[in-house]
Amino acid sequence: MVQVVETKILTQRQKEGILKLWNREYPLDLVYADMSEFEAYLQKLEEAHHYLVVDAEQAVMGWLACFTRDKERWFAMIMDSKIQGKGVGCGLLSLAKKLEKELNGWVIDKPAYKKSSGENYTSPIGFYIKNCFEVIADTRLETNIISAVKIRWRKEPTVFFGNEHATGI
Repeated sequence: MVQVVETKILTQRQKEGILKLWNREYPLDLVYADMSEFEAYLQKLEEAHHYLVVDAEQAVMGWLACFTRDKERWFAMIMDSKIQGKGVGCGLLSLAKKLEKELNGWVIDKPAYKKSSGENYTSPIGFYIKNCFEVIADTRLETNIISAVKIRWRKEPTVFFGNEHATGI
C-alpha cells in the first residue's frame, strides 16, 4: 500500500529517497554522483511543491515536483518501475493538475538510453500523451547528455453562463 505526501520542504530522508529513485530509474547519463549535486539541482527549483509516493516504511516510490522556471510552471516526475502501470502516476498528475494551470516538462523520446542497471530506459512519452499533455515537437532540449522534447498540459478554461458553467468552450 502506498500513500502520497505533499510538501514544500523535503526532509533529508526524502531527498535521499528521491536521489536513490532518480539514479535507479532515470538514464545513466542523468545520474547524480552524490547528494550535493542533487541538492544543487533542487535549489534551482523555484516555488517548488513536491508530491512523494511512499510505502508503509516511508520509502520513496515516486516523486513529482512542480516548480517555476523562466516564468512558466514545470514539473519533474519519477516512478519506481515496480509501481508503474498501476495508476499511481496518473493519480499524482491529477493532484498536481488541481493546483496548477499549466505544466511543462522535458521527456526523453528516443530509445538510446540505458539505466544504471543496464536495462533500457523506456520513454514515458505515451504516458504523458494519455494524460492530456501535448508534445511541442519544435521545442527540444539537445545537450551532450540528453535529447528530450517539451511537453505541456494546460487547464481548460471555465466559462460561466449565469448560474451555470461549462469547461473547454
